[in-house]
Amino acid sequence: MQTVVCVLLGLIVSVSASAQTNEDAKKTSPPKTQSPKTPAAYDESVPKPTLTEIKYGDHNRNVIDFWKAESDTPTPLVFVIHGGGWTGGSKEIVHRFVNVSSLLEAGISVAAINYRYVRQAGDMMPPVKAPLHDAARALQFVRTKASEWNIDMDRIGAAGGSAGACSSLWLAFHDDLADSKSDDPVARQSSRLWCAAVVGAQTTLDPKQMKQLTPNSKYGGHAFGKKNFAEFLTDRESILPWIEEYSPYALVSQDDPGVYLWYSSPPSLGKNQKDPTHTSNFGVKLQQHCIEMGIDCELIYPNAPNVEHATSTDYLIATLKSNK
Repeated sequence: MQTVVCVLLGLIVSVSASAQTNEDAKKTSPPKTQSPKTPAAYDESVPKPTLTEIKYGDHNRNVIDFWKAESDTPTPLVFVIHGGGWTGGSKEIVHRFVNVSSLLEAGISVAAINYRYVRQAGDMMPPVKAPLHDAARALQFVRTKASEWNIDMDRIGAAGGSAGACSSLWLAFHDDLADSKSDDPVARQSSRLWCAAVVGAQTTLDPKQMKQLTPNSKYGGHAFGKKNFAEFLTDRESILPWIEEYSPYALVSQDDPGVYLWYSSPPSLGKNQKDPTHTSNFGVKLQQHCIEMGIDCELIYPNAPNVEHATSTDYLIATLKSNK
């Protein structure tokens, strides 16, 4: 009888220890991150596209949807890059970044793209090169359709949120990727923009700079193939050439177009943020840099001073339809 009791007690202790170990593991393990789900269709506020799933590259995510504004003359275009951390999302969330109906009513056409996620970059390094260069190629492809789609090739403004906002700013500040000697008619087109209007943008991909702005920063390592932000920061020196090529802040020059930055909460430089990935601290730093370079940069957050345009759509209409 004593032997049976001992065995039972041993089993109870073993199970209890195992349960505690599992509970401890839950407490110490990082939370699982989930990519935004791809919606099945556009929001009901978005009108039906004129064209859908137009291929601009070889990958199955290299597709564009297009809304054509009614006009007898070539129209400006808003080029939308969806958010999702470069790991999820799709063109169907266009309504989160611009009001398509308002743009069409203003005589501005719209294109929304999908692009490769960083996990689909294959051997390409750094992984963020895949979504960024997909965005550039999609923009160049749209320019090859200028006559067919009745688009003003010059007046193209980018829009997007989060990673799509970072991609938009990268296009706005990067030197022209056009290759005039290429046999590919798409590659011969310009990748430059008239303007960009973005929501919740990461304006820098330099982990040191991000840490200075917002101590609890945690985003960006995956763009360069790093497992987490700590590794991203530790390896910073070895990947500086990549940072200088893919961080929007590092690319700003005096010939760049104006930009509009919208954030949902006010800045607090040097302090932890509730949402460090989309903090307006990013916007303050970029605006300071743009002003130094003589570039227009409108920064919007709750109770921000000198607000000219309440939304990215307002800014895009005013800027793309301006006489300058």
